Amino acid sequence: MVNIKHIDAFCFDLDGTIFLGNDILPGAKEIIEQIKEHHKKVLFITNSPTQTREECQQKLQSLGIVADIENIFTSAYVSALYFSERYPQSTVYIVGEKAIRDEFNQLSLHTTKNPSEASHVLVGLDRTITYETLNDAMAAVRRGADLIVTNPDPFCPVPDGFILDTLAIARAIEVASDQPIFEIIGKPSTFYGEQILKQLKIASHRCLIVGDRLETDILLGKTNNFPTCLVLTGVAKREDVRVKDIYPDLIVDNLESLLAHFRR
Repeated sequence: MVNIKHIDAFCFDLDGTIFLGNDILPGAKEIIEQIKEHHKKVLFITNSPTQTREECQQKLQSLGIVADIENIFTSAYVSALYFSERYPQSTVYIVGEKAIRDEFNQLSLHTTKNPSEASHVLVGLDRTITYETLNDAMAAVRRGADLIVTNPDPFCPVPDGFILDTLAIARAIEVASDQPIFEIIGKPSTFYGEQILKQLKIASHRCLIVGDRLETDILLGKTNNFPTCLVLTGVAKREDVRVKDIYPDLIVDNLESLLAHFRR
C-alpha cells in the first residue's frame, strides 16, 4: 500500500482517468486542486498521439482544470523528444494525425511524405488512414526504415465502447513488411519514464502514477520504479489485476476515492 503522504508528484493519465470523452470523471477537479494546495507537483501523461499538448491544455481548461503546457505529456510530444534526442538527423515518414507533425515541427525535426526518403517510419493513431498510406509505410520499412510506434494501445475507450488505436495499425505494417517493430515510445517505456523524471526532478519513489490501464499506466510504474494507483473508471476492471498478473500499489474506484486517501 502506497502512503500518499510520502508522494510529492502525481502523474495522471487523461482519458479514462481525468475524463471520459468530453465528461470529467468524479473527483478529478477536486483532487488536482488539493494537490496544488499542498504544493505538490502534477503531471498529465497520456498515450494519445492525436492531440498536441496545447489541445490537451485547452480540453483540461474546458473541464475546469488549469495545467501549464510543460506539465502535459502526450505520446506525440514524447515521440518528438525521442527523435530529437536519439535520431536528430533522421527523416521520418509519419503515419498519424496532425498533432504528431505539429510536435515534430516544434522541435524542427525532418519529416517526409516520400517513403523512399525515410530512415524511420513513426506510427500513431490515424482515424482517416488510407490503404495508400499503409502501403507506403510498408514500402519504407521494407527498404530498411526502422518501424517506431508512438504508443502500444490496441484500442481506446470512448463513452459508448472502444475504438481501434495505434498498435492495431502498427501491427498491419509490421506483418506486411515482415520486419519487427523497432521500438514503442509511449507508456510503459523507459524513455517515457525518463522524460517524466527529467520534468519533475523528483525521485521515482515519490512520484505516483495514476491511470486506468494495467498494460500502460501500471506497467509504466513497474518498469520505472514509480508507485502506482489503478482507477476503475476506464479500461481495467478489478478482476483484470489477477488475470494479467499486473499488481498496482493501490486500486480505487475513482479519483474521489483517491482524494479520500489524500485527505487522511
